Formats: sequence, C-alpha cells, structure tokens
Amino acid sequence: MILEKGYRQNINDLKNLVLVSPTGALIPLGEVAEFEMATGPTQITRINQSRRVTVTGDISGRDVRSVTLDIQKAIKDLNVPPGVQMEFGGANQDMMESFQDLGMALILAIILVYMIMAAQYESLLYPFVIMFAMPPTIVGVIFGLLITGRALSVPAFIGIIMLAGIVVNNAIVLVDYINTLRKRDGLSRKDAILKAGPTRLRPILMTTLTTILGLLPLVLGLGEGSEMTAPMATAVFGGLSFSTLITLILIPCMYIILEDIVDSWKKRLSRLVSGVKRIFTRVGSQSNLEDTSKEGL
Repeated sequence: MILEKGYRQNINDLKNLVLVSPTGALIPLGEVAEFEMATGPTQITRINQSRRVTVTGDISGRDVRSVTLDIQKAIKDLNVPPGVQMEFGGANQDMMESFQDLGMALILAIILVYMIMAAQYESLLYPFVIMFAMPPTIVGVIFGLLITGRALSVPAFIGIIMLAGIVVNNAIVLVDYINTLRKRDGLSRKDAILKAGPTRLRPILMTTLTTILGLLPLVLGLGEGSEMTAPMATAVFGGLSFSTLITLILIPCMYIILEDIVDSWKKRLSRLVSGVKRIFTRVGSQSNLEDTSKEGL
C-alpha cells in the first residue's frame, strides 16, 4: 500500500499519521517509529523467493555474443557482495539454448545420413569414407562467414545442418562409381580411382555450381529480409564450395587408406582364427591318440 502523494511530501507528514491501537486510542506514528531519509527500490521482483534486479539494454551494429563477452569482461573485476549472483538472460540465453538444440539436431542428422548410406551400401566402410567430406565443410563455412563479415548465428547453424545432407552427394557419386568400375570392369583399385575422378568431375561440378549460383543472390544480401537468409546462404555457399574442391582429393585418399587398414585387420583376424583352429586340431589329435592307446592296452 502506498499513501497518496499529499501525505508523503515530508517526514513531518508521515510522523503525524494516526494509528488506532487495539484499545481504540489514536497514536501518532512518530511516537512509535523512527524516521530516516534513505533510498530504496520502487519495485521488488522475486523469482523462486529470491530478489532479482534486471538490467536490460539494446545492441546496435554488433552481434549478441561479442557484446556479451565485453560485458563479462567489464563485470569480472566487480566486488560482488556475498549472496549476490549475476546471470545472463534475454537474447544471449535464448541463443545458447538454440545452439544446444541445433547441435543435437546436427549430430542426429549425421547419424541418420550414415545409417542410410550403410543400409544402401550394405557396408560400414564406404559410408565412413564418404563421411570425410563433412569436416572440410566446417572450414568452408568459417571462411565464408569471415569474408562476408557475418557472425555464426542460428540461421547459419541451420545452414550447417543442411550441409550434412548436401556435401555427401559428391562423395557418394565418386565412391559409387569407383566400386562399379571395380566390380563391373574388374579394374584395380588405383585404376578405378584414376578413371572415376575425371569421369565424375563434370556431374559433380554441374550439381555444385547450380546450387552455388542459385544461392549467390542470397549471399549478397539482396532484397528485404536478407539479414535472416544471408547467414544461412553464406554457410551453405562456403561449405559446399570448399568441400567440393577437397572432396575430389580427400575422398580417394581416405578410400585407399581405410581400405588398407580394413584389409590388414582382416588378414590379422584370419591368421588368428587359423592359429586357433590349428591348436584345437592338435588337441583333438592328441586326445584321439590317447584314446586309441588306452583301447590297445
């Protein structure tokens, strides 16, 4: 309850306020209370039974993350009284929660892409080779955002999730044709790779260029509302461009390296199985000889 403005102009007005005692006597407030000039909050906000003071502000010309880092540096040396905690909320909190959810979505997208390819190839090796087209994508996204001066925002992260299903297309085309040449034409691994690269270069470039050129107007930020679509287009543009250039070199190399590793492990496993079989064969032979000798006696 707040008194009307006319009754709280000065301390004397407050002292002359009349209280009614339980016996009905009228007592001035100044006789039972002490008055002192001080400052206090005009409004008290509580969350979970704890008082909270909210400091808000708007940003202009900068991203939320960089502003938040500057604020954290500024308040780092403040002497915070015991029992007082400082938390960051608002747009920064929403952004962090969004990045966590999008990170889980990215992991799920990678797992699903690998599972689908494993089911189609009926192998775990070749989908794993194809998945090496994804790491260069992150490098391309970073370069694209740095060149355009855009920050890693939620739309840009959505573009990265889209790339998880886009950049593997070129690697799928290349690896599938290598396997086809080896099975259909009986070519060696090296000859199949050397033939598949130039043969599949044209369709790979055609599919990549059509996507990149289609995104170019969005990357340039033309038209209204471009601040929402430009980061996503920039992420896809940079990631797909860099991944395409690296895929033509990286995927054949990983194809050879991983296949050699798998073959070496298969040879070791086969030698181990052969050794175990020989041991059991010797044990069985010795037991048969012992049984024969016992029957002779």
